[in-house]
Amino acid sequence: MKIVIEFFTYWHCGSGVSGGSRVDALVAKDDRGLPYIPGKTLKGHIREMAESLDDCKFLNTCFGGTADENEPCYKREDKEKEGVCYFSNAILREDIDEELSSYLYKTISSTKIDNKGLAENKSLREIEVTVPLKLYATIDNCPDEYKENMKKALSQVKRIGLNRNRGLGRCEIYLEEKSYD
Repeated sequence: MKIVIEFFTYWHCGSGVSGGSRVDALVAKDDRGLPYIPGKTLKGHIREMAESLDDCKFLNTCFGGTADENEPCYKREDKEKEGVCYFSNAILREDIDEELSSYLYKTISSTKIDNKGLAENKSLREIEVTVPLKLYATIDNCPDEYKENMKKALSQVKRIGLNRNRGLGRCEIYLEEKSYD
């Protein structure tokens, strides 16, 4: 399954690295300096939506779960089995020139405001964000009987990354065949 992640707002999928004194959190970048979403992160966002479908067999087969089908769907134990689906990293198209990388990032700032409406000392935070764009990924080995459920789970993902509840990362995920004519 080839999928597209279309962002409508700035987004931040963190690298876990700070930019020193300049920026508190940097975006995850590939070897070319271009933004991407790790497959593990993508899988987690889609799995969260798949849980709402209330189909344990789909969830356990595609994403992993308990080896014992008699146990509750979301119970985690040592006997957890791996899911059959493989989620690739979500990347920009291969033909995107890495020289564009300087135009893909912005820095946004935030600070904590106290109950008097004043900024608290030493609360200024800056994070690097990526401009709205489209990323592409694949989901391999999805059994045919679960492709409809996977499409439903994809369509329910509305935000990805840091500060989703503060307006960042608004997106839509769909199969690559969809067009916006």
